[in-house]
Amino acid sequence: MTHAHAPTPPRSTLVVTAHAGDFVWRAGGAIALAAARGEKVTIACLTFGERGESARAWREGKDLAQIKALRRDEAERAAATLGAEVRFLDAGDHPLLPTPELTDRLVALYRETQPDVVLTHPADDPYNGDHPAAQRMALEARILAQAIGYPADGEVIGAPPVFYFEPHQPEMSGFRPEVLLDITEVWETKRKAMECLAAQRYLWDYYTDLAVRRGVQLRRNAGPNLGLAHRTLAEAYMRPYPQIAKELA
Repeated sequence: MTHAHAPTPPRSTLVVTAHAGDFVWRAGGAIALAAARGEKVTIACLTFGERGESARAWREGKDLAQIKALRRDEAERAAATLGAEVRFLDAGDHPLLPTPELTDRLVALYRETQPDVVLTHPADDPYNGDHPAAQRMALEARILAQAIGYPADGEVIGAPPVFYFEPHQPEMSGFRPEVLLDITEVWETKRKAMECLAAQRYLWDYYTDLAVRRGVQLRRNAGPNLGLAHRTLAEAYMRPYPQIAKELA
Protein backbone atom coordinates (compact mmCIF):
# COMPACT_ATOMS: atom_id res chain seq x y z
CA MET A 1 0.00 0.00 0.00
CA THR A 2 1.34 3.39 -0.90
CA HIS A 3 1.25 6.24 1.56
CA ALA A 4 0.63 9.75 0.39
CA HIS A 5 3.21 12.24 1.54
CA ALA A 6 2.20 15.78 2.38
CA PRO A 7 3.64 18.19 -0.16
CA THR A 8 6.64 20.14 1.02
CA PRO A 9 5.58 23.74 1.62
CA PRO A 10 7.41 26.34 -0.44
CA ARG A 11 10.25 28.24 1.16
CA SER A 12 9.12 31.36 2.94
CA THR A 13 10.69 34.81 3.15
CA LEU A 14 9.53 37.46 5.61
CA VAL A 15 10.45 41.08 4.95
CA VAL A 16 9.98 43.55 7.83
CA THR A 17 10.16 47.18 6.76
CA ALA A 18 9.46 50.49 8.45
CA HIS A 19 7.70 52.19 5.54
CA ALA A 20 5.66 51.26 2.50
CA GLY A 21 8.45 51.89 -0.03
CA ASP A 22 11.45 50.43 1.79
CA PHE A 23 11.04 46.87 0.57
CA VAL A 24 11.12 47.95 -3.07
CA TRP A 25 14.24 50.11 -3.03
CA ARG A 26 16.30 47.93 -0.75
CA ALA A 27 15.16 44.34 -1.35
CA GLY A 28 13.01 44.31 -4.49
CA GLY A 29 15.50 42.12 -6.33
CA ALA A 30 15.69 39.52 -3.56
CA ILE A 31 11.90 39.46 -3.34
CA ALA A 32 11.48 39.04 -7.10
CA LEU A 33 14.08 36.26 -7.24
CA ALA A 34 12.39 34.34 -4.41
CA ALA A 35 8.97 34.73 -6.01
CA ALA A 36 10.33 33.59 -9.38
CA ARG A 37 11.55 30.39 -7.70
CA GLY A 38 8.02 29.72 -6.45
CA GLU A 39 8.72 30.78 -2.89
CA LYS A 40 6.24 32.61 -0.68
CA VAL A 41 7.24 36.17 0.21
CA THR A 42 5.38 38.14 2.86
CA ILE A 43 6.14 41.82 3.45
CA ALA A 44 5.27 43.41 6.79
CA CYS A 45 5.05 47.19 6.35
CA LEU A 46 4.96 48.58 9.85
CA THR A 47 3.78 51.98 8.58
CA PHE A 48 2.69 53.62 5.34
CA GLY A 49 5.48 56.20 5.60
CA GLU A 50 2.68 58.71 5.67
CA ARG A 51 4.36 61.46 7.70
CA GLY A 52 8.04 61.29 6.87
CA GLU A 53 8.22 59.63 3.45
CA SER A 54 5.43 61.38 1.56
CA ALA A 55 6.51 65.02 1.28
CA ARG A 56 5.24 65.41 -2.26
CA ALA A 57 1.72 64.36 -1.28
CA TRP A 58 1.69 66.75 1.68
CA ARG A 59 2.78 69.62 -0.56
CA GLU A 60 -0.04 68.76 -2.96
CA GLY A 61 -2.49 69.39 -0.13
CA LYS A 62 -3.54 65.82 0.61
CA ASP A 63 -4.64 64.94 4.14
CA LEU A 64 -3.42 62.05 6.28
CA ALA A 65 -6.14 59.59 5.24
CA GLN A 66 -5.56 60.36 1.57
CA ILE A 67 -1.82 59.91 1.92
CA LYS A 68 -2.21 56.56 3.67
CA ALA A 69 -4.52 55.39 0.90
CA LEU A 70 -2.04 56.59 -1.73
CA ARG A 71 0.92 54.83 -0.13
CA ARG A 72 -1.10 51.65 0.41
CA ASP A 73 -2.07 51.56 -3.26
CA GLU A 74 1.53 52.13 -4.38
CA ALA A 75 2.89 49.44 -2.08
CA GLU A 76 0.22 46.91 -3.06
CA ARG A 77 0.95 47.42 -6.75
CA ALA A 78 4.70 47.19 -6.16
CA ALA A 79 4.38 44.01 -4.11
CA ALA A 80 2.15 42.43 -6.75
CA THR A 81 4.71 43.33 -9.41
CA LEU A 82 7.42 41.58 -7.41
CA GLY A 83 5.20 38.55 -6.72
CA ALA A 84 4.77 39.10 -2.97
CA GLU A 85 2.00 39.63 -0.44
CA VAL A 86 2.08 42.79 1.66
CA ARG A 87 0.58 43.26 5.13
CA PHE A 88 0.12 46.74 6.61
CA LEU A 89 0.38 47.11 10.38
CA ASP A 90 -0.33 50.88 10.34
CA ALA A 91 1.76 51.59 13.46
CA GLY A 92 2.44 55.24 12.57
CA ASP A 93 5.75 56.67 11.42
CA HIS A 94 7.99 59.53 12.48
CA PRO A 95 8.27 58.28 15.09
CA LEU A 96 7.72 54.52 14.83
CA LEU A 97 7.33 53.36 18.43
CA PRO A 98 7.21 49.80 19.80
CA THR A 99 4.08 48.66 21.62
CA PRO A 100 3.09 45.30 23.13
CA GLU A 101 0.30 45.03 20.55
CA LEU A 102 2.70 45.58 17.65
CA THR A 103 5.09 42.99 19.07
CA ASP A 104 2.26 40.46 19.37
CA ARG A 105 1.23 41.06 15.77
CA LEU A 106 4.78 40.58 14.52
CA VAL A 107 5.25 37.39 16.54
CA ALA A 108 2.00 36.05 15.13
CA LEU A 109 3.19 36.87 11.61
CA TYR A 110 6.48 35.02 12.17
CA ARG A 111 4.60 31.96 13.38
CA GLU A 112 2.09 32.15 10.55
CA THR A 113 4.68 32.49 7.77
CA GLN A 114 7.39 30.23 9.30
CA PRO A 115 10.13 32.09 7.41
CA ASP A 116 13.25 30.42 6.09
CA VAL A 117 14.81 33.86 5.57
CA VAL A 118 14.17 37.26 7.16
CA LEU A 119 15.06 40.59 5.53
CA THR A 120 15.02 43.85 7.45
CA HIS A 121 16.84 47.13 8.10
CA PRO A 122 20.32 47.36 9.62
CA ALA A 123 20.78 48.51 13.21
CA ASP A 124 21.99 52.04 12.48
CA ASP A 125 20.58 54.93 10.48
CA PRO A 126 21.31 58.44 11.78
CA TYR A 127 18.93 59.96 9.23
CA ASN A 128 15.77 58.01 10.00
CA GLY A 129 15.03 56.55 13.43
CA ASP A 130 12.15 54.48 12.09
CA HIS A 131 14.55 52.14 10.30
CA PRO A 132 16.56 50.96 13.33
CA ALA A 133 13.29 50.86 15.30
CA ALA A 134 11.90 48.41 12.73
CA GLN A 135 15.10 46.37 12.92
CA ARG A 136 14.86 46.07 16.70
CA MET A 137 11.21 45.02 16.48
CA ALA A 138 11.94 42.48 13.74
CA LEU A 139 14.71 40.82 15.74
CA GLU A 140 12.80 40.89 19.03
CA ALA A 141 9.74 39.30 17.41
CA ARG A 142 11.95 36.65 15.81
CA ILE A 143 13.32 35.71 19.23
CA LEU A 144 9.90 35.70 20.90
CA ALA A 145 8.41 33.62 18.09
CA GLN A 146 10.95 30.91 19.01
CA ALA A 147 9.89 30.88 22.66
CA ILE A 148 7.43 28.04 23.22
CA GLY A 149 5.91 29.77 26.21
CA TYR A 150 5.22 33.07 24.46
CA PRO A 151 1.42 33.52 24.24
CA ALA A 152 0.80 33.70 20.50
CA ASP A 153 -1.03 31.50 18.04
CA GLY A 154 0.85 29.15 15.75
CA GLU A 155 3.86 26.89 15.97
CA VAL A 156 7.18 28.19 17.24
CA ILE A 157 9.72 28.98 14.55
CA GLY A 158 13.30 27.89 14.09
CA ALA A 159 16.16 30.35 13.72
CA PRO A 160 15.82 31.75 10.20
CA PRO A 161 18.90 33.62 8.96
CA VAL A 162 18.55 37.39 8.91
CA PHE A 163 19.86 39.67 6.19
CA TYR A 164 20.06 43.43 6.56
CA PHE A 165 19.37 45.28 3.32
CA GLU A 166 21.29 48.37 2.34
CA PRO A 167 20.26 51.73 3.85
CA HIS A 168 20.02 54.94 1.84
CA GLN A 169 23.21 56.33 3.40
CA PRO A 170 25.38 53.21 3.84
CA GLU A 171 28.61 55.05 4.67
CA MET A 172 26.91 56.86 7.57
CA SER A 173 25.12 53.77 8.84
CA GLY A 174 28.03 51.39 9.38
CA PHE A 175 26.86 49.21 6.48
CA ARG A 176 29.28 46.74 4.88
CA PRO A 177 28.29 44.92 1.66
CA GLU A 178 29.02 41.43 2.99
CA VAL A 179 26.65 39.65 0.59
CA LEU A 180 26.20 40.73 -3.03
CA LEU A 181 23.08 39.29 -4.63
CA ASP A 182 22.92 39.11 -8.43
CA ILE A 183 19.52 40.53 -9.44
CA THR A 184 20.26 40.97 -13.15
CA GLU A 185 17.57 38.52 -14.28
CA VAL A 186 14.85 40.31 -12.30
CA TRP A 187 16.06 43.87 -12.68
CA GLU A 188 13.27 44.92 -15.02
CA THR A 189 10.74 43.58 -12.52
CA LYS A 190 12.34 45.57 -9.71
CA ARG A 191 12.42 48.70 -11.85
CA LYS A 192 8.70 48.32 -12.65
CA ALA A 193 7.98 47.96 -8.94
CA MET A 194 10.04 51.08 -8.22
CA GLU A 195 7.98 52.99 -10.75
CA CYS A 196 4.84 52.13 -8.78
CA LEU A 197 6.15 54.46 -6.05
CA ALA A 198 5.38 57.82 -7.62
CA ALA A 199 5.37 59.49 -4.19
CA GLN A 200 9.14 58.91 -4.08
CA ARG A 201 9.96 59.30 -7.74
CA TYR A 202 13.22 61.07 -6.84
CA LEU A 203 14.63 57.70 -5.71
CA TRP A 204 14.14 55.86 -9.00
CA ASP A 205 17.48 56.91 -10.50
CA TYR A 206 19.35 56.68 -7.20
CA TYR A 207 18.51 53.01 -6.72
CA THR A 208 19.12 52.23 -10.39
CA ASP A 209 22.62 53.69 -10.08
CA LEU A 210 23.17 51.79 -6.82
CA ALA A 211 22.25 48.48 -8.48
CA VAL A 212 24.82 49.20 -11.20
CA ARG A 213 27.56 50.00 -8.66
CA ARG A 214 26.84 46.91 -6.59
CA GLY A 215 26.81 44.89 -9.82
CA VAL A 216 30.32 46.11 -10.61
CA GLN A 217 31.43 45.00 -7.14
CA LEU A 218 29.77 41.62 -7.63
CA ARG A 219 31.61 41.00 -10.90
CA ARG A 220 34.91 42.10 -9.38
CA ASN A 221 34.52 39.75 -6.43
CA ALA A 222 33.21 36.82 -8.49
CA GLY A 223 36.23 36.66 -10.76
CA PRO A 224 36.42 36.98 -14.55
CA ASN A 225 35.48 33.46 -15.61
CA LEU A 226 31.96 32.91 -14.30
CA GLY A 227 30.17 34.00 -17.45
CA LEU A 228 28.42 36.94 -15.81
CA ALA A 229 26.61 39.39 -18.02
CA HIS A 230 28.61 42.49 -18.93
CA ARG A 231 25.92 44.59 -17.23
CA THR A 232 25.36 42.91 -13.91
CA LEU A 233 23.08 44.45 -11.29
CA ALA A 234 23.09 43.60 -7.61
CA GLU A 235 21.80 44.31 -4.12
CA ALA A 236 23.97 44.34 -1.01
CA TYR A 237 23.23 42.74 2.37
CA MET A 238 24.79 42.26 5.81
CA ARG A 239 24.39 39.33 8.19
CA PRO A 240 24.01 39.94 11.95
CA TYR A 241 24.21 36.26 12.88
CA PRO A 242 26.84 33.63 11.96
CA GLN A 243 26.38 31.61 8.79
CA ILE A 244 25.87 27.92 9.54
CA ALA A 245 27.77 25.59 7.22
CA LYS A 246 29.31 22.12 6.94
CA GLU A 247 31.97 23.30 4.51
CA LEU A 248 33.53 26.62 3.63
CA ALA A 249 32.26 28.01 0.35
